[in-house]
Amino acid sequence: MRNPIHVLKSLEEKASVSNNKYERLYRNLYNPEFYLLAYANIAKSQGSMTQGVDGQTLDNMSLPRINRIIESIRNRTYQPKPAKRKYIPKKNGKLRPLGITSTDDKLVQEVVRMILEAIYEPTFSNNSHGFRPKRSCHTALTQVKKNFTGVTWIVEGDIKACFDNFDHHVLVELLRKRISDEAFIGLIWKFLKAGYMEQWQYNCTYSGVPQGSGISPICANIYLSELDNYMQEYKEKYDCEPERRRTTREYERASRRYRKARKALMGAEKSTPELVKEFKDSRRKKMNQHYYNPFEEGFKKIQYNRYADDFVIGVIGSKKDAEKIKEDVKIFLQEKLHLEMSEEKTKVTHSSKPVRYLGYDFKVIHSKNMKRCKNGDMKRVWYGKVFLYMPKEKWIKKAMERGAIQVKRNNDTGKEMWRPMPRKDLMNRSDAEIVSTFNSEIRGLYNFYRIAENVGALHKYYYMVRYSMLKTLAGKHRTNVSVIKKRHMVNGVLRIPYDTTKGRKYCEFYHDGFRKHSDGYDNVADVMPSYRKYDSRHTIVNRIKAGVCEICGEHADYLCMHHVRTLKSLKGRDIFEQKILKMRRKSLALCLTALNSYTKPKNQGDSWKAGYAERCTSGLGGGSLKPTDESQQGAGAYLIPHAVRVQGLPDLIRDY
Repeated sequence: MRNPIHVLKSLEEKASVSNNKYERLYRNLYNPEFYLLAYANIAKSQGSMTQGVDGQTLDNMSLPRINRIIESIRNRTYQPKPAKRKYIPKKNGKLRPLGITSTDDKLVQEVVRMILEAIYEPTFSNNSHGFRPKRSCHTALTQVKKNFTGVTWIVEGDIKACFDNFDHHVLVELLRKRISDEAFIGLIWKFLKAGYMEQWQYNCTYSGVPQGSGISPICANIYLSELDNYMQEYKEKYDCEPERRRTTREYERASRRYRKARKALMGAEKSTPELVKEFKDSRRKKMNQHYYNPFEEGFKKIQYNRYADDFVIGVIGSKKDAEKIKEDVKIFLQEKLHLEMSEEKTKVTHSSKPVRYLGYDFKVIHSKNMKRCKNGDMKRVWYGKVFLYMPKEKWIKKAMERGAIQVKRNNDTGKEMWRPMPRKDLMNRSDAEIVSTFNSEIRGLYNFYRIAENVGALHKYYYMVRYSMLKTLAGKHRTNVSVIKKRHMVNGVLRIPYDTTKGRKYCEFYHDGFRKHSDGYDNVADVMPSYRKYDSRHTIVNRIKAGVCEICGEHADYLCMHHVRTLKSLKGRDIFEQKILKMRRKSLALCLTALNSYTKPKNQGDSWKAGYAERCTSGLGGGSLKPTDESQQGAGAYLIPHAVRVQGLPDLIRDY
């Protein structure tokens, strides 16, 4: 079997050819190395231990389990299970539906996602930033700050229930433009039509892709890339820039006066108050004039930026042009993509007013304030620039949701009164854990708003949260804030001691400040899996291939990966938990002997053997286990590390 990384690289190299059609993609689903790579990708997320409708998780992952999936895909009997519907609250108080797929479906979807990403990622627009490698909200906002300079009007776009209203037929037709493999497209059809379970009832899906599914982000980008292409074509038709823009007469007149006053001041033997006053007046008048006419009819431009289903369009032109662009985009979405724009959220706003986008407020500054440059000249460096701001209500809402502050209004004066409050939900934790929780919340908020111009306003949030933390510690120890400060403050920094196997350490409360970072933000939030040719031997895939039990240290023909959700939940009650805590990994490779001792019920004699056999055949193998002799090798043979077919495993289970 080919290395999946080489396959993906090959697909990516051919993506630049516009008329190239991909064939025989379905055969890649027979490659077990693809599933191991997919397993390594999804094992990193917390959702890997969330149960689907079948009740299974990533726990007990094994090579026979992967082999069972490949066998069903090979004989075309694979059928995705319906997603389990869950609802999470939205910012507007409504509920967002999420679809939790089964673990086996997650593996297959991850393989499909990797293939689709290799095909379509090189062809996506640079103006698209959602669910893409090395792109995030920060890259989208940085692009807005760079490209939206001087725009007059901004069209705020939002697609109504975007993920729920994708037309399946439109999506499939878009896939057929680049993919000529009906078996592969048929598999995607199965995922689209799998349905969902809600209140123990099955519901069909006639449109949309389930949010939470592994292929939903890439399918959304493929679908909405048509909007990106349309806006690129629209920009080429709309943009109009004369070869030479003429400066205004007012600016030329003010510029001549400024040069004359400067020459007189520099040529005078001794400066006089009259010459200085004339020089300053002429410079001020020059800076108050426009170099070009901002309302010049022959100069028009638009800029476009999209993150998932949210997009903004910057227009250099009249409001009438902005309204026409809005209507044209609305018609395109309705006729071509069968989507509807939200009338409430889609509007045209002047660039001088703040526009809410991806949790930030941005606007174009029309300030004529001057700044002295390195060469000594005074210039209007801020005019027409885009500034990003952190909304005040964001950090206030965060603090109130967490119970860190309480906001009341004085009935007499009408003024808001803020009061730090102890968090009762954290009082049952250790002191170091309380401080660590507050630190993570502060850093999370700061990391998101670190490119905002007013990120220093988080000092107000920090002050409230700091006293909330002190009150929480004081409430836990039944004392007051001053005693906590006196006990743990060292050089103005609160330090909480805690003991480890290597000795005593200290957990310090956050004290690094809130400095604004540059636009070149390297820590991308939406990090996608990165693939390397050679990985460490300690990776989860290489641990499976090694065939060594991490409990007994013996070589085994069959390994099963045991997963835990968090290390924090483990108490070290048995040798398995102790080993996981020592390795500081959330997975453990077990052989049959170790797995037997781990899954053996107490006080049940030898009855555990039957239960274990059932577990191996249903949970690990997903069906009846068949011997792998020479006559029965092929698609149904067991996958063993180093490509060795083992005869003993089925016999061992049969003896039980």
